[in-house]
Amino acid sequence: MRILVVDDDESMAAFLVKGLRAEGYATTVAATGQAGEHALLPAAAGIDLVLLTIGSQRSDGLDLLRRLRRAGTSVPVILLAARAELSDKVRGLDAGANDYVTTPFAFDELLARIRAALRAVGQTSLSRLEVGDLALDLVSKVAWRAGRHIPLTHREWALLELFLRHPDQVLSRAQILNSVWGYSFDPGSNVVDVYVGHLRRKLNGVGLTPLIQTVRGAGYRLVAVR
Repeated sequence: MRILVVDDDESMAAFLVKGLRAEGYATTVAATGQAGEHALLPAAAGIDLVLLTIGSQRSDGLDLLRRLRRAGTSVPVILLAARAELSDKVRGLDAGANDYVTTPFAFDELLARIRAALRAVGQTSLSRLEVGDLALDLVSKVAWRAGRHIPLTHREWALLELFLRHPDQVLSRAQILNSVWGYSFDPGSNVVDVYVGHLRRKLNGVGLTPLIQTVRGAGYRLVAVR
């Protein structure tokens, strides 16, 4: 899952990014509404959810939200704001927000609201991914293969989710690094290869067909074994 944080407060943005990435979400930041709009259009650019601060000094988040909705962008948006007046919440929801969270907030509550917003988009299709004998529950963050539970780190979980969303598709190292780690590809880094290796060892078992293939010179592919 990819989350875009639109916030011109560097400390708040850093706090959100650190917490969200620890939970396995690929997270990017836009410091202005204009940058956020550019990142989302056209067609939401692969973003699954937006955390949008309103009432910032550089841009009115509500104006950005209205522009996105007028452009037909249906990506879920959760507003973050210090204002807790009922009228402020009503304006935010009427502008097209899916939820409204006042600051300060408990991070666990924000995570629960993110999960709820993502579930509401597609219900069952967004709560569980399955390819052959491999399954991933996006709510409980539990993976199974052939009925066996597979313990995963946050980063391994995000990597497996990416593969499950693109079965039989070759994903380059640059694509994987950008989606899972949220930054541009470094040709000198082997972090993608290392984590793919970790994931392979956990998915493979006696009598089971290896799922992740190396495509020489191109990247990796999850084979949809049926």
